[in-house]
Amino acid sequence: MEYRLLGRSGLKVSVLSLGTMTFGGQGKFAKTGQTDVEAAKRQIGLCLDAGVNLFDTADVYSGGESEVILGKALGSKRHDVLVASKARFPMGEGPNDRGSSRHHILRACEASLKRLNTDYLDLYQLHEWDGLTPLEETLRALDDLVSSGKVRYVGVSNFSAWHVMKTLGVADANHFIRPVSQQIHYTLQAREAEYELLPAAQDQGLGVLVWSPLAGGLLSGKYRRNQAAPEGTRHLADWGEPPVRDESALYDVVDVLVDIAEARGVSAAQIALAWLIARPQVTSVIVGARNDTQLQDNLLAAGLTLNNEEIERLNKVSQLPLLYPYWHQAQTAPDRLSAADLSLIAPYLKK
Repeated sequence: MEYRLLGRSGLKVSVLSLGTMTFGGQGKFAKTGQTDVEAAKRQIGLCLDAGVNLFDTADVYSGGESEVILGKALGSKRHDVLVASKARFPMGEGPNDRGSSRHHILRACEASLKRLNTDYLDLYQLHEWDGLTPLEETLRALDDLVSSGKVRYVGVSNFSAWHVMKTLGVADANHFIRPVSQQIHYTLQAREAEYELLPAAQDQGLGVLVWSPLAGGLLSGKYRRNQAAPEGTRHLADWGEPPVRDESALYDVVDVLVDIAEARGVSAAQIALAWLIARPQVTSVIVGARNDTQLQDNLLAAGLTLNNEEIERLNKVSQLPLLYPYWHQAQTAPDRLSAADLSLIAPYLKK
């Protein structure tokens, strides 16, 4: 297992980490999995044996049950690993039971610590943007949590690039704790993060944690062109995260994934994960699994290195169109582009 620094911090995290949305399986989260404490212990054991040191959860997962199960499953191993959680989404019916206000963030953190049966969180993340709460209020609350020792590092998730940059600017201007990472959705099927989120991360020294790296199973190889979806899985028309806007383009990507996987004698899921791990801005890829077999397969991706030809095939079949102002920059400013600019634009420049 490889370990990478989380942004500009001194904290090292494994290139694969375990997401625990499947823990609990209550309410709308039941469709992702129904992992109980005993199953969670087995999955955590598999991860520890593979060298995984980061476990990611959120208060909203199964109404807090994911945190409860993770805490019980880790037990005495808690201080040997890194635990990340998140807050922002509704945890009650009241008007202040959601958002990133000081009121909600401080209460949410205390509740997460209690459910996880721990004194601190290694990484505490804003789960989504809150456009109503002043960032000064949110960041001061996070700063106080770090000062009190209840949180070690803070991050953001599902922010746009201007949200990220505003957050960093407000933190720097007020000498508040600065987020060290962003957790984003980024896959071969959905590469929109390359437009601004990944260049911003590279420019600002942010770590990048990737959620749902197999696009909710779309890139696992189970879904093929002109074939019925496996029983018990979602239909593409009902897919929400991520949305499938071009089914033909999705299957073009899957065809290449499966072709490379068959030549390698591995799963398509491992190829998709290995592609992400190889992306220069990515710090850790968060995997989750309904069962031990899926998890064992995913963990093998940590030891899989794609060659240049394989990476180029995957890049080409999944490449997005260059939007404005980037096509204009590619045409008129190629001599004055930074490394962060080139992380997006370089593949489009004429040789």
